[in-house]
Amino acid sequence: MREFILQCTAFEIAAVGVMFFGGIYLLFGSLNVLLTQHLLPALNIGGTLDPRPLGEGQHKRELLLSAGSIAIFGVGMIFPWGLLQLGWAHLAINPSGLQIGVEILTLVIWNEIHFYANHWLLHTPWLRRFHMPHHRSVVTSPWSTYAFHPVEAMMLGNVILLPMLAHDFSIYALFSVPLFSLLFNSIGHANYDWKKTGMSAWHTASRRHHLHHACFSGNFGFMFPFMDQLCKTTLPLDAADKQIKRWREREQ
Repeated sequence: MREFILQCTAFEIAAVGVMFFGGIYLLFGSLNVLLTQHLLPALNIGGTLDPRPLGEGQHKRELLLSAGSIAIFGVGMIFPWGLLQLGWAHLAINPSGLQIGVEILTLVIWNEIHFYANHWLLHTPWLRRFHMPHHRSVVTSPWSTYAFHPVEAMMLGNVILLPMLAHDFSIYALFSVPLFSLLFNSIGHANYDWKKTGMSAWHTASRRHHLHHACFSGNFGFMFPFMDQLCKTTLPLDAADKQIKRWREREQ
């Protein structure tokens, strides 16, 4: 795998990258729909978080924005490949299973920090306009995950560049980043309460991110709550209750 990547051309890397990101987007989105709109409700497990309807044309808009993000992420694979070609970064040779595991855990933590920092910046007055297309999905869906403005996609898509300059990661650890990132992202945008427990549990990421979209503030973290807890940006559990209550009253 290592030798194959180094021998590829930039065009081949970009083409494979686009197919890869497009494939996992469709796969995780479809599994999300199957679970949250069919299987889990049928089994009476969990429930919908925000009962309000999706915006008009929301799915079409999300898919179009996501297509742009997939193109940016896929073509963007040229940059980590370029670091390897220039000799500025290297891949680990014959890494042990323990090394791969530690590297994946490190990248999960780094991904949380990187996402929080960029997400917080995207809510500042200077960059907010680039984040607004994503927040047009007030009620999220499985297809919201990559619905980014191109600037936001570029900001979030550079997550592995700095780690690659600091350490010789295994190809398996680097390959895991888009997989666990999209998995976590899909859970966060599921608009489905997988299990009714406290906000600190890992499986409440969907609830935390639902509150972020409903309130357009706080809960800037990705899958885990530690960055919001550290930076004191955690939203209360009832943060969206007023908005949903007003909607219910209008519908009566």
